[in-house]
Amino acid sequence: MSRTIHEAAIAEHEAWMSKHGRHYASKAEKNKRFKIFKENFEYVHNFNNEGNKTFKLSINKYSDLTHDEFVAARTGYKNPGNAATSSPFTYAGFTDVPTSLDWKEKGAVTPVKDQGDCAVAATEGITQIRTGKLISLSEQQVLDCTTNGNYGCTGGGIKTEAFKYIIQNNGLTTEESYPYTGTQGTCDIEKQESLVADISNFGMVPANNEEELLKAVSNQPVTVSIEASGLEFRHYQSGVLNGYCGTNLDHAVTVVGFGTSEDGIDYWLVKNSWGQDWGENGYIKMQRNVDAEEGLCGIAIRPAYPIA
Repeated sequence: MSRTIHEAAIAEHEAWMSKHGRHYASKAEKNKRFKIFKENFEYVHNFNNEGNKTFKLSINKYSDLTHDEFVAARTGYKNPGNAATSSPFTYAGFTDVPTSLDWKEKGAVTPVKDQGDCAVAATEGITQIRTGKLISLSEQQVLDCTTNGNYGCTGGGIKTEAFKYIIQNNGLTTEESYPYTGTQGTCDIEKQESLVADISNFGMVPANNEEELLKAVSNQPVTVSIEASGLEFRHYQSGVLNGYCGTNLDHAVTVVGFGTSEDGIDYWLVKNSWGQDWGENGYIKMQRNVDAEEGLCGIAIRPAYPIA
């Protein structure tokens, strides 16, 4: 690697530290983090310079973390196996699928949060569709009060357990009433009883079928599980992701739309939970209609949706 790139990495790291308020406890720690940062910087630089790509990468707030550190901090979805639901697929007979759709534009999506819960995002969506009111619901309530292993969509959460809790509790309160703290605490019984939105059940989209997923997303935001620990997903900046991605489901996100890019690539519009400074203001476009039946990053393997 040329000296020019090395010098660029040094300058970029200093600027990055300032931007993200990163301070290291010692010179040794800084040197260790710079080495990791430089590897990611070089990867992003080389990727973007290759050309003929449908998406771009960028250095972001995770760029001084090792792969294992990133996986521990931002992924960890638990696959519960076949989730029990009494509901058949609601949209099996639906045929009026539009060519594109964005539930944000229809007012059914709250702003991207950092470490938000995907089941909550889908519930916010169906509540708005049903009532016309977009209410920011409490992720912290789900985090604190779900007893069967839900730790949010990025910290090991089981999204169907979150739906079950919302049903059993007869709903959720607002984000304002039960604010997000970022760590699991003791369930606040008083706060959790001030309910503003509920669901009656949840459904599962037939597995490994992007056409069926398309039907569901045409009607409401849908929670999906994906593999998000790869370098390209981690450093995604813009465009339509279509690179290498496995199917080791380790993260849950919300599909809030779909469309076709100017280059003619079909995509899913996905709301992530890593803050608005990741990707396209917190969102990612992922290629739709890929050759593999499970979809890119396994997006079609375990989709679930709340039922009003």
